[in-house]
Amino acid sequence: MQATRRALSASAAAERSERIVAALSQLSILASARAVGLFWPRESQREVDLRPLDTLLRARGVTIYYPFMDPTEHGFSTGFRRVDNVLELQTRGQAFVEPSPLASTAARGDIDVLIVPALAVTPEAHRLGYGSGFYDVTLPDLRPPAQAIIVAYSFQLLAELPTLAHDVACDLVLTERELLVP
Repeated sequence: MQATRRALSASAAAERSERIVAALSQLSILASARAVGLFWPRESQREVDLRPLDTLLRARGVTIYYPFMDPTEHGFSTGFRRVDNVLELQTRGQAFVEPSPLASTAARGDIDVLIVPALAVTPEAHRLGYGSGFYDVTLPDLRPPAQAIIVAYSFQLLAELPTLAHDVACDLVLTERELLVP
């Protein structure tokens, strides 16, 4: 799936991302959100680009959080940290940009909606990620009350994926073509 997504042209990924952002901006749960967790796209991986959504939400006064993975003695500490300006994001050793370790960390109830990436996703809102287990570990810390929306391109929607007991399903799936509510 990584190779398939990387094979997508930059312009096709941008056009599909625009449609996903437009659909997200119309969702009532995002319209009423006071705080949202996003992810910064890995452009080389052709991830859904949520940067325009970041701009739109900030213009409405929504607080924005981004994921982090801090190394610990026994693995990683994970979560979402508040980002007041995207210039605060930096590459810190994982394969994605992260907020500063000095930024405030979200606690349960601080975030209303989490937007979640995926390599592949099912209509039941199970996702395949990159194998680090970040979202499987982090989502239970924030939801409920936060709701989690997986964003992916329509070709990433599969009938089924292998799931394990620790895999966490999300609340909604949104592609550039449809919204799925499990």
